[in-house]
Amino acid sequence: MHVDLTWPIETGMQTYPGDPAVAVRPHTTHEDDGARVAALECGSHTGTHVDAPAHTEADGQTLESYPLERFVFDAVRIDCRDLGAREPIPADRIPGVDADLVACWTGWDAHWGTDRYLDHPYLSPAAAKTCVERGYDVAVDALNPDPTPTDDATEDEPEGFQVHHALLGNDLLILENLTNLESVGDRFELRAYPMALASDGAPVRAVGVERME
Repeated sequence: MHVDLTWPIETGMQTYPGDPAVAVRPHTTHEDDGARVAALECGSHTGTHVDAPAHTEADGQTLESYPLERFVFDAVRIDCRDLGAREPIPADRIPGVDADLVACWTGWDAHWGTDRYLDHPYLSPAAAKTCVERGYDVAVDALNPDPTPTDDATEDEPEGFQVHHALLGNDLLILENLTNLESVGDRFELRAYPMALASDGAPVRAVGVERME
């Protein structure tokens, strides 16, 4: 079974604050031109996407430096749906199993397209350190594994991109804005091939595949 874990790219879709706006516009039409072509404008971190180390690390690798198999993950889903707005995912949620990637299932995709989506749970720096120690890439069904700055931020929250630096600085990948994690099991294969961009990140078509025992 294949499960789509990807938000469609659409005009006006939600982005990280300050990122380029997304627009999908008709460029040619069947009626006027004999063929239909759309013009797409978006940032490299649009919708469901992967972060390469170059996103936050000045000397980090860009996407084209990785082989295709790097974007196929043996994933373990961790249930974080009990956490509320702007709550950290603690280190003791990170499992000690044989896997490539931890998929943090917060359920925050239910708030996609709203201001509340920005106030998602986030990975604590201690949890990120545990992921580094265990060699896990990280996926989230939220905007960011770090806290996203909003007016609701509290003084005790980690500042900046601590989780990004911890993971990307150790050549681990981050996948953001997944959706539909309730439709996969606790163990699944995640396939998330990025667009062929020599870039700091790119949209992906994220697909969950049932793990065959």
